[in-house]
Amino acid sequence: MNHTLSVHVENKPGVLARVSSLLARRGFNIHSLAVGPSHEPGMSRMTIVVEAPELEQVKKQLHKLVNVVKISELAPAQAIERELALIRVHAPAGKRTEILELASLFDAEAIDVGRQSLAFQVIGTPERIEDFVELVGTHGLTDLVKSGSIAMAKEQKRRSRSNQLRAI
Repeated sequence: MNHTLSVHVENKPGVLARVSSLLARRGFNIHSLAVGPSHEPGMSRMTIVVEAPELEQVKKQLHKLVNVVKISELAPAQAIERELALIRVHAPAGKRTEILELASLFDAEAIDVGRQSLAFQVIGTPERIEDFVELVGTHGLTDLVKSGSIAMAKEQKRRSRSNQLRAI
């Protein structure tokens, strides 16, 4: 089962290597790993999608690393998750209109036009990107690169008074 972790770490050399090594030593398959600065100076946020039957042991091991500050598991229903994909599709002149119409359904942006191909940028959930790749793939993919997933927790919504009364 895949789990998405948001890991706040100190922005220091070697942290990424220590985290990925720890997961590899424990035999967990990393499906995606994205790292970037956070809103806090000197801190970075790692979004890790890892395949693991039980995540508690992973979280305990990560907490032992010196530069790890906070770990949160992001449940799919409580998370905003996005990926970026760059996709080049075989597109001879007679097929371009059809391919561009497909791309518009997914809000994919044409970013490069060649003699025999179109390149698109598409941003969305991993499932949405897979759907786009499957549709345009029938025309012949010539190149594909995807970023790792990035994710953050959704804001907790306050329950209205009527919802609170129904919950009682």
